[in-house]
Amino acid sequence: MNPLLSARGVGFGYGDRDILRGGAPWFAPGLALDYMAKHAIDFWLTTEDIPHPDNRVTVDRQGGIKLAKTYYNTESHKRLLGKLKQLLGPMGCHETAIPRWSVLGQQIPIAGIAHNCGTVRFGTDPRASALDVNCKAHDLDNLYVVDTSFFPSSSAVNPALTAMANAMRVGDHLLDRLGVSTPQVAGAQA
Repeated sequence: MNPLLSARGVGFGYGDRDILRGGAPWFAPGLALDYMAKHAIDFWLTTEDIPHPDNRVTVDRQGGIKLAKTYYNTESHKRLLGKLKQLLGPMGCHETAIPRWSVLGQQIPIAGIAHNCGTVRFGTDPRASALDVNCKAHDLDNLYVVDTSFFPSSSAVNPALTAMANAMRVGDHLLDRLGVSTPQVAGAQA
C-alpha cells in the first residue's frame, strides 16, 4: 500500500518515484521509491471544507494580500479516511513488504488549493455581504460577480459546471432587469 495516502481529491491513480519523494524521508533511496510506486495504489479523498467567517482573503494598507485559513471540517475527513482504511483488506490490499500501517493521511498545503470559492459573501444585508442574491454588488449598480467567489463552498468537487449555471442564471436576471426579450427557440420550453 502506498505510504502516502493523500487526503484530498477524488478517485485513484498511480504514483511514481517523484510523487512519493514529496512525503518520503530525505534519505529514501530512489529504487525503494520505484518499488513502492509499482506496488501501490494512490487514493485521493475529498471532503468539503465548511465555510467559516475567519477564513478570508483581505488586503492590507500596503496592498498585500493576506490569507487566513483554518480547517474546520476535519472530523468528517478523518471518518472518511478511516472508512477507506477499513476497506483496504476487503479490496485485496494485503500486508506485504509495505505494511498497511504505513498509510498516512496528508492534506494539500494552502499553496496547492484549487477551485477557490467563497471569497465574496452574498446576502440581503449590505452590512454583512458584498453581493446580493443575484450576484450584484450592493454598492455598485453595474457590477456583478459570477465566478466561484460567490459560492459558500465547492462541495468537495470541481465547481465549474455550477459556476456556469450560476452565470446563466445571473444572465437571465440581467435580461429581465434590462427588459430585453430573447427569441424563443423552436421546441424550447419557457
